[in-house]
Amino acid sequence: MTTTITTQVPTSTTHSAPVTERQPIWKHGVAAALVASVSTSGLAAVASAAGVAFAGRDGKSIPVAGFAELTLIFSLLGLGIAAAMARKARRPRSTFVRTAVGLTALSVVPDLTFGFDAASAMTLMALHLVAAAIVVPTLAGRLTRANG
Repeated sequence: MTTTITTQVPTSTTHSAPVTERQPIWKHGVAAALVASVSTSGLAAVASAAGVAFAGRDGKSIPVAGFAELTLIFSLLGLGIAAAMARKARRPRSTFVRTAVGLTALSVVPDLTFGFDAASAMTLMALHLVAAAIVVPTLAGRLTRANG
């Protein structure tokens, strides 16, 4: 259940416009991080069972638990970025979304450069997108379009 508080903030001496203020994002962010972690590790387990190796040049495979751990860490980092933008950015929602899209794009670079086979690289990139698809809209939805 989403709680939204609507307040009237004067935009000039003669007009008032409704501005939607969101509740703190940390609870939703932690929940999204956990959902993303479970989702990516579950999908990685399915892919592994289907024959995706997740092995780099050194021959070592990424363990399924590693997907959950790294997804959780980077999702919580995204939560921290969103919280900072909520306090500092003029337009926290759009600033966060642009930043998150850029960071997601950068996150797939290692998948392409660390010597994974094509199936592993494609699956890893898809898992990054799955995590982002869960976390970014959740966090962005908790941010206001513009600060007061």
